[in-house]
Amino acid sequence: MLILLPPSEGKADAGTGRRLDLTRLSLPELTPARQEVLAALIALSGGDEAAALAALGLSAGQRGELARNARLDRAATAPAGQVYTGVLYEALDLASLPAPAQRAARRTVLISSGLWGAVRLTDRIPPYRCPIGAKLPGVGALSAYWRRELAPAMAAAAGDGPVLDLRSGAYAATWAPRGEQAGRTVTVRVLHERETPAGPTRSVVSHFNKATKGRLVRDLLVAGARPRTAAGLVTALRDLKYTVDEQPTPPGRPRQLDVVVTEL
Repeated sequence: MLILLPPSEGKADAGTGRRLDLTRLSLPELTPARQEVLAALIALSGGDEAAALAALGLSAGQRGELARNARLDRAATAPAGQVYTGVLYEALDLASLPAPAQRAARRTVLISSGLWGAVRLTDRIPPYRCPIGAKLPGVGALSAYWRRELAPAMAAAAGDGPVLDLRSGAYAATWAPRGEQAGRTVTVRVLHERETPAGPTRSVVSHFNKATKGRLVRDLLVAGARPRTAAGLVTALRDLKYTVDEQPTPPGRPRQLDVVVTEL
Protein backbone atom coordinates (compact mmCIF):
# COMPACT_ATOMS: atom_id res chain seq x y z
CA MET A 1 0.00 0.00 0.00
CA LEU A 2 1.13 3.54 -0.77
CA ILE A 3 -0.26 6.44 1.27
CA LEU A 4 -0.02 9.90 -0.29
CA LEU A 5 -0.16 12.92 2.02
CA PRO A 6 -0.10 16.67 1.39
CA PRO A 7 2.62 18.75 3.05
CA SER A 8 1.72 21.24 5.75
CA GLU A 9 2.02 25.00 5.68
CA GLY A 10 3.24 24.82 9.26
CA LYS A 11 6.82 23.60 9.56
CA ALA A 12 9.51 23.25 12.19
CA ASP A 13 11.51 26.41 12.89
CA ALA A 14 14.85 24.88 11.95
CA GLY A 15 16.60 21.67 11.11
CA THR A 16 18.82 19.89 13.61
CA GLY A 17 21.25 17.84 11.55
CA ARG A 18 23.46 17.72 8.50
CA ARG A 19 23.04 20.03 5.52
CA LEU A 20 20.75 19.20 2.64
CA ASP A 21 22.01 16.52 0.26
CA LEU A 22 19.56 16.01 -2.60
CA THR A 23 21.27 12.79 -3.66
CA ARG A 24 20.22 11.13 -0.40
CA LEU A 25 16.48 11.75 -0.84
CA SER A 26 14.07 8.99 -1.85
CA LEU A 27 12.96 8.77 -5.48
CA PRO A 28 16.47 9.68 -6.71
CA GLU A 29 15.23 9.96 -10.29
CA LEU A 30 13.76 13.31 -9.19
CA THR A 31 17.17 14.74 -8.25
CA PRO A 32 17.66 16.86 -11.41
CA ALA A 33 14.17 18.32 -11.11
CA ARG A 34 14.69 19.04 -7.42
CA GLN A 35 17.97 20.77 -8.20
CA GLU A 36 16.26 22.99 -10.76
CA VAL A 37 13.39 23.98 -8.47
CA LEU A 38 15.67 24.52 -5.48
CA ALA A 39 18.01 26.78 -7.46
CA ALA A 40 15.07 28.81 -8.77
CA LEU A 41 13.59 29.19 -5.27
CA ILE A 42 16.92 30.30 -3.79
CA ALA A 43 17.43 32.84 -6.57
CA LEU A 44 13.90 34.18 -6.25
CA SER A 45 14.07 34.46 -2.47
CA GLY A 46 17.41 36.25 -2.57
CA GLY A 47 16.30 38.75 -5.22
CA ASP A 48 13.62 41.42 -5.36
CA GLU A 49 11.66 41.15 -2.14
CA ALA A 50 8.30 42.33 -3.44
CA ALA A 51 8.44 39.96 -6.40
CA ALA A 52 9.41 37.03 -4.19
CA LEU A 53 6.66 37.70 -1.66
CA ALA A 54 4.09 37.88 -4.46
CA ALA A 55 5.34 34.73 -6.20
CA LEU A 56 5.21 32.71 -2.98
CA GLY A 57 1.94 34.15 -1.70
CA LEU A 58 3.55 35.69 1.37
CA SER A 59 2.78 38.90 3.24
CA ALA A 60 5.30 41.57 4.15
CA GLY A 61 5.28 40.20 7.69
CA GLN A 62 6.56 36.88 6.38
CA ARG A 63 9.71 38.22 4.74
CA GLY A 64 11.72 36.09 7.16
CA GLU A 65 10.62 33.10 5.06
CA LEU A 66 12.56 34.58 2.15
CA ALA A 67 15.76 34.75 4.17
CA ARG A 68 15.32 31.12 5.15
CA ASN A 69 14.63 30.06 1.57
CA ALA A 70 17.70 31.92 0.30
CA ARG A 71 20.02 29.68 2.32
CA LEU A 72 18.29 26.33 1.87
CA ASP A 73 21.34 24.79 0.23
CA ARG A 74 23.29 25.49 3.45
CA ALA A 75 20.53 24.86 5.98
CA ALA A 76 20.40 22.13 8.60
CA THR A 77 17.86 19.38 7.95
CA ALA A 78 15.49 17.12 9.84
CA PRO A 79 13.38 14.13 8.79
CA ALA A 80 10.37 15.27 6.76
CA GLY A 81 8.10 13.67 9.35
CA GLN A 82 9.43 16.21 11.85
CA VAL A 83 9.60 19.19 9.51
CA TYR A 84 5.87 19.11 8.71
CA THR A 85 3.91 20.19 11.80
CA GLY A 86 0.38 20.99 10.59
CA VAL A 87 -2.96 19.60 11.75
CA LEU A 88 -2.71 16.34 9.79
CA TYR A 89 0.74 15.56 11.17
CA GLU A 90 -0.29 16.45 14.72
CA ALA A 91 -3.15 13.95 14.45
CA LEU A 92 -0.87 11.33 12.92
CA ASP A 93 1.62 11.89 15.80
CA LEU A 94 4.42 9.86 14.29
CA ALA A 95 6.67 10.02 17.34
CA SER A 96 4.16 8.16 19.50
CA LEU A 97 3.47 5.34 17.03
CA PRO A 98 4.50 1.84 18.12
CA ALA A 99 7.71 0.66 16.48
CA PRO A 100 5.99 -1.63 13.92
CA ALA A 101 3.68 1.22 12.88
CA GLN A 102 6.64 3.58 12.50
CA ARG A 103 8.37 1.08 10.24
CA ALA A 104 5.20 0.75 8.17
CA ALA A 105 4.93 4.55 7.92
CA ARG A 106 8.49 4.83 6.64
CA ARG A 107 7.73 2.19 4.05
CA THR A 108 4.31 3.34 2.84
CA VAL A 109 3.97 7.14 3.19
CA LEU A 110 4.96 9.69 0.54
CA ILE A 111 4.48 13.44 1.11
CA SER A 112 3.83 15.72 -1.86
CA SER A 113 5.83 18.94 -2.04
CA GLY A 114 6.06 21.98 -4.25
CA LEU A 115 9.83 22.01 -3.73
CA TRP A 116 10.83 18.33 -3.57
CA GLY A 117 8.10 16.73 -5.69
CA ALA A 118 7.58 13.98 -3.13
CA VAL A 119 9.55 12.78 -0.10
CA ARG A 120 9.38 9.99 2.44
CA LEU A 121 9.05 10.61 6.16
CA THR A 122 12.71 9.84 6.80
CA ASP A 123 14.11 12.08 4.05
CA ARG A 124 16.14 14.88 5.61
CA ILE A 125 14.99 18.30 4.37
CA PRO A 126 15.27 21.85 5.75
CA PRO A 127 12.15 23.84 6.65
CA TYR A 128 11.11 25.95 3.66
CA ARG A 129 8.26 27.90 2.09
CA CYS A 130 7.31 26.92 -1.45
CA PRO A 131 3.59 26.29 -2.07
CA ILE A 132 2.47 24.27 -5.06
CA GLY A 133 0.69 27.36 -6.39
CA ALA A 134 3.96 29.27 -6.76
CA LYS A 135 5.43 30.27 -10.10
CA LEU A 136 9.23 30.34 -10.13
CA PRO A 137 11.44 32.11 -12.68
CA GLY A 138 12.81 29.66 -15.24
CA VAL A 139 10.63 26.87 -13.86
CA GLY A 140 7.15 28.30 -14.23
CA ALA A 141 4.07 27.10 -12.38
CA LEU A 142 5.09 24.34 -9.99
CA SER A 143 1.86 22.39 -10.46
CA ALA A 144 2.54 22.06 -14.18
CA TYR A 145 6.26 21.45 -13.66
CA TRP A 146 5.73 18.51 -11.31
CA ARG A 147 2.94 17.13 -13.46
CA ARG A 148 5.59 16.66 -16.16
CA GLU A 149 8.27 15.30 -13.86
CA LEU A 150 6.53 13.09 -11.31
CA ALA A 151 4.65 10.48 -13.32
CA PRO A 152 7.34 7.76 -13.76
CA ALA A 153 8.61 8.00 -10.17
CA MET A 154 5.14 7.98 -8.63
CA ALA A 155 3.89 5.14 -10.79
CA ALA A 156 6.92 3.09 -9.77
CA ALA A 157 6.42 3.93 -6.09
CA ALA A 158 2.77 2.85 -6.29
CA GLY A 159 3.72 -0.50 -7.77
CA ASP A 160 0.92 -3.03 -7.99
CA GLY A 161 -0.71 -2.36 -4.62
CA PRO A 162 -3.51 -0.05 -3.49
CA VAL A 163 -2.96 3.70 -3.20
CA LEU A 164 -4.63 5.80 -0.51
CA ASP A 165 -4.54 9.33 -1.90
CA LEU A 166 -5.16 11.93 0.80
CA ARG A 167 -3.59 14.86 -1.02
CA SER A 168 -5.42 18.16 -1.40
CA GLY A 169 -6.55 19.19 -4.88
CA ALA A 170 -3.53 21.25 -5.94
CA TYR A 171 -1.09 18.52 -4.93
CA ALA A 172 -3.27 15.75 -6.31
CA ALA A 173 -3.09 17.47 -9.69
CA THR A 174 0.68 16.90 -9.86
CA TRP A 175 0.20 13.16 -10.37
CA ALA A 176 -2.95 11.31 -11.35
CA PRO A 177 -2.71 7.52 -11.60
CA ARG A 178 -3.71 6.13 -14.97
CA GLY A 179 -5.44 3.02 -16.23
CA GLU A 180 -5.28 -0.06 -14.03
CA GLN A 181 -3.33 1.85 -11.38
CA ALA A 182 -6.16 4.36 -11.10
CA GLY A 183 -8.53 1.52 -10.32
CA ARG A 184 -6.35 0.64 -7.34
CA THR A 185 -6.42 4.20 -5.99
CA VAL A 186 -8.79 5.42 -3.28
CA THR A 187 -9.45 9.10 -2.57
CA VAL A 188 -11.17 10.36 0.57
CA ARG A 189 -13.52 13.21 1.31
CA VAL A 190 -14.47 13.90 4.93
CA LEU A 191 -18.09 14.77 5.69
CA HIS A 192 -19.50 15.99 9.00
CA GLU A 193 -22.92 14.56 9.84
CA ARG A 194 -25.06 16.37 12.38
CA GLU A 195 -28.67 16.27 13.47
CA THR A 196 -30.99 19.13 12.51
CA PRO A 197 -34.74 19.61 12.98
CA ALA A 198 -35.15 18.37 9.40
CA GLY A 199 -33.04 15.27 10.02
CA PRO A 200 -29.35 14.40 9.63
CA THR A 201 -27.34 16.56 7.24
CA ARG A 202 -23.81 16.17 5.91
CA SER A 203 -21.34 18.88 4.94
CA VAL A 204 -17.77 18.95 3.72
CA VAL A 205 -15.25 19.98 6.36
CA SER A 206 -11.99 21.77 5.64
CA HIS A 207 -9.71 22.35 8.64
CA PHE A 208 -10.86 19.23 10.49
CA ASN A 209 -10.66 17.25 7.30
CA LYS A 210 -6.90 17.21 7.87
CA ALA A 211 -7.19 15.95 11.43
CA THR A 212 -9.52 13.14 10.37
CA LYS A 213 -7.11 12.08 7.62
CA GLY A 214 -4.23 12.08 10.10
CA ARG A 215 -6.18 9.87 12.51
CA LEU A 216 -7.24 7.60 9.67
CA VAL A 217 -3.63 6.99 8.60
CA ARG A 218 -2.57 6.48 12.20
CA ASP A 219 -5.29 3.90 12.77
CA LEU A 220 -4.33 1.98 9.63
CA LEU A 221 -0.67 1.93 10.66
CA VAL A 222 -1.34 0.92 14.27
CA ALA A 223 -3.69 -1.84 13.12
CA GLY A 224 -0.98 -3.19 10.84
CA ALA A 225 -3.36 -3.05 7.87
CA ARG A 226 -1.77 -4.39 4.68
CA PRO A 227 -4.56 -4.46 2.10
CA ARG A 228 -3.66 -5.90 -1.32
CA THR A 229 -6.48 -4.23 -3.25
CA ALA A 230 -8.55 -1.06 -3.20
CA ALA A 231 -11.52 -3.11 -2.00
CA GLY A 232 -9.36 -4.49 0.80
CA LEU A 233 -8.44 -0.95 1.80
CA VAL A 234 -12.11 0.03 1.99
CA THR A 235 -12.76 -3.06 4.14
CA ALA A 236 -9.84 -2.16 6.41
CA LEU A 237 -11.31 1.29 7.03
CA ARG A 238 -14.69 -0.19 7.87
CA ASP A 239 -13.07 -2.73 10.15
CA LEU A 240 -11.57 0.24 12.01
CA LYS A 241 -15.14 1.50 12.56
CA TYR A 242 -15.02 4.33 10.05
CA THR A 243 -18.33 5.12 8.39
CA VAL A 244 -17.49 4.89 4.70
CA ASP A 245 -19.78 5.59 1.75
CA GLU A 246 -18.42 4.87 -1.70
CA GLN A 247 -19.43 7.15 -4.56
CA PRO A 248 -19.96 5.79 -8.09
CA THR A 249 -16.99 6.39 -10.38
CA PRO A 250 -16.41 5.51 -14.03
CA PRO A 251 -13.94 2.77 -14.98
CA GLY A 252 -10.32 3.85 -15.01
CA ARG A 253 -10.83 6.49 -12.31
CA PRO A 254 -9.88 6.36 -8.62
CA ARG A 255 -12.49 5.11 -6.18
CA GLN A 256 -14.03 7.96 -4.20
CA LEU A 257 -14.90 7.48 -0.55
CA ASP A 258 -16.83 9.69 1.85
CA VAL A 259 -15.68 9.20 5.42
CA VAL A 260 -18.51 10.41 7.63
CA VAL A 261 -17.76 11.74 11.11
CA THR A 262 -20.14 13.00 13.77
CA GLU A 263 -17.49 14.75 15.90
CA LEU A 264 -14.75 17.15 14.78
